[in-house]
Amino acid sequence: MLPIITFGEALVDMLSSRLGDAPAGTTETFTPYAGGAPANVAVACARLGIPSRFLGMLGEDHFGDFLAEELAAQGVDLSGVVRTREARTALAFVSRDADGERTFDFYRPPAADLLYRLEHLPAGVFAEPALLHLCSNSLTEPAIAETTLAMAEMAARAGCLVSVDANLRHNLWPGDRVDAALVTRLLDTADLLKLSREEVEALRGDHPEDAWLAERLAAGVRLIVITDGGGAVRAEGTGLSLAVTPPPVEPVDTTAGGDAFIGGLLARLAEDGVEEGWHRDTERLEAALAFACRCGAHAVTRPGAYVALPTRDDLDGPAS
Repeated sequence: MLPIITFGEALVDMLSSRLGDAPAGTTETFTPYAGGAPANVAVACARLGIPSRFLGMLGEDHFGDFLAEELAAQGVDLSGVVRTREARTALAFVSRDADGERTFDFYRPPAADLLYRLEHLPAGVFAEPALLHLCSNSLTEPAIAETTLAMAEMAARAGCLVSVDANLRHNLWPGDRVDAALVTRLLDTADLLKLSREEVEALRGDHPEDAWLAERLAAGVRLIVITDGGGAVRAEGTGLSLAVTPPPVEPVDTTAGGDAFIGGLLARLAEDGVEEGWHRDTERLEAALAFACRCGAHAVTRPGAYVALPTRDDLDGPAS
């Protein structure tokens, strides 16, 4: 079984008690939940029984303590986590509409996770085969972007599979303007690339979708997975095209849905192995995508991030 290594932000999701257009004067409270996309994926894999390690930086503050405790409680290896007094742990205030779809107000930058550098990597972190997972939230400032891209290159040279989830959050970027060229540069380092339907539209610009996806495959991406909320998941590779429909559920909070999905997919790849040709094994990929869809469907029926991510028992029990 291959271990999972994730890198990037761990932050606290402050989840609002209000849903949709609550009447004026409705009391609003915020409940803290441990979150951050790469941290969520580390937890998703750990809860599914996969050895999981998170690399990142937390502030030496109350929220950093909270996140470290929550990650450790979920069985995530924190030997690659660094603490700092130079910046505080990031926060995200999360609002939900009546369908559980969420919007984020980020208190970042400044934030501790943006200060992680290559010199903070544990010695020999990529010495053994592993799956490295990244996302674009660690590209929003030049120094952390350089670290992220260098880490992807290091892992690839060491023979690790590199997974990238675009996970675009426009309001994390200066002026709310995503640097699409920089994000695409990270996408093209991936063996496994996950995008939502909206992210494809945001990043392809004036390129026809099929041509833009073909460019990613030509750059070396082995498998592109495109999610579409509760709609069919599409998987594209050279000579491969699949569609898998997630189970229908009533969403409560979609915060961790995508992270549960990619965590489930990585967990299956970690179990099955990623020997040469893994991305062309249609039967195995269909089964892995169906499992990932079940993970995502489970997560959106519960509030919060870590606490919403499924265990094996959750998936093997009655309807998730």
